[in-house]
Amino acid sequence: MKNIYLSRCLAAATLVISAGKPAAHAHDVYADDHAPIGVIADHAHQKGEIMLSARYMHMDMQGNQIGTDSAVPEQIVTTVPNRFFGAPMQPPTLRIVPTKMRTDMIMVGAMYAPSDAVTLMVMGSYAEKEMDHITFQGGMGTNRLGEFTTNPKGIGDVKVAALFPLLGHPDAKADRRDELTLKVGISAPTGSITKTAQILTPMGGTPTVRTPYMMQIGSGSWDFEPALTYKIRRGKIGLGVQGSAKIRLERNDQGYRFGDVYEATAWTSYRPAQWISLSGRAKFRTMGRVSGIDAAIMGPVQTANPDFQGGERIDLMAGANFVATHGALAGHRIGIELGKPVYQNLNGPQMKGNWMLTLGWQKAF
Repeated sequence: MKNIYLSRCLAAATLVISAGKPAAHAHDVYADDHAPIGVIADHAHQKGEIMLSARYMHMDMQGNQIGTDSAVPEQIVTTVPNRFFGAPMQPPTLRIVPTKMRTDMIMVGAMYAPSDAVTLMVMGSYAEKEMDHITFQGGMGTNRLGEFTTNPKGIGDVKVAALFPLLGHPDAKADRRDELTLKVGISAPTGSITKTAQILTPMGGTPTVRTPYMMQIGSGSWDFEPALTYKIRRGKIGLGVQGSAKIRLERNDQGYRFGDVYEATAWTSYRPAQWISLSGRAKFRTMGRVSGIDAAIMGPVQTANPDFQGGERIDLMAGANFVATHGALAGHRIGIELGKPVYQNLNGPQMKGNWMLTLGWQKAF
């Protein structure tokens, strides 16, 4: 699945490249003009400039945690109460445990600057999620009945934003630059929140049901997404920090809202040559629980419980940016970033992050 999405992403980038007007040179571009590829909305553009981008993102989760402690499936099904106990066919404890989850996403974006004072941005996405589960026999005990996988996919929420350069601008001197950029954005609820999948129940049935919250493609709500980014460059050394948020403005039409998300990230970069920049980055993220409940999401599995959502985590990432400075590909950028969580405190039991990868292409015209 990962290779398929990577091929699609690179194919899309190649199509856009071939459609663009070749540039003979781009002596004024540097690999560290942009932040690591996993950071979005870090820069504005000059009047009349257009930038296209494509990103492939892979996120892998494996195992479970309660707070900061790991929890094995047998522990979960013998100690964690089932929120829906008392409803028909609902046992007293959880009986289905997710073990692995993979998310692959392609994000395509465009930026346009009608003036030096504002840059407009729009981003769309397509996501595919896959989660493996173990089903334990009904009632109590630790006898395993079998395994199953759910695999929802579809178009995600569309994001639109305006970026305002408050300090500095991309036409500043290459060896000394200070930039402060404000993003004011909105996420529109174009992604589905009613995806379904076939499951294996503790009684051996195989019904098709609505997938739990984290397996839906969109949020179902209008979300406010502000961000503030500060970058400096002194010679070959670059530093940057960004604070961002995703604030849910309403409950969706299924009766719930995802938790608000707040992130802070900081990075440093080193440019050994004009065409390459190496980076290290740390990111802190906190996310609230789901508020409300979807009446169609019910079952003896942790992902169906709104309280078992959100938490805190810290990720460390290493990356590289590359930019062509001469020839037909001058100005085309490729970025890659690989990361892993080093701290997680989850409202669990909940799946814990394992590793993530971002690969992207950018080109300004």
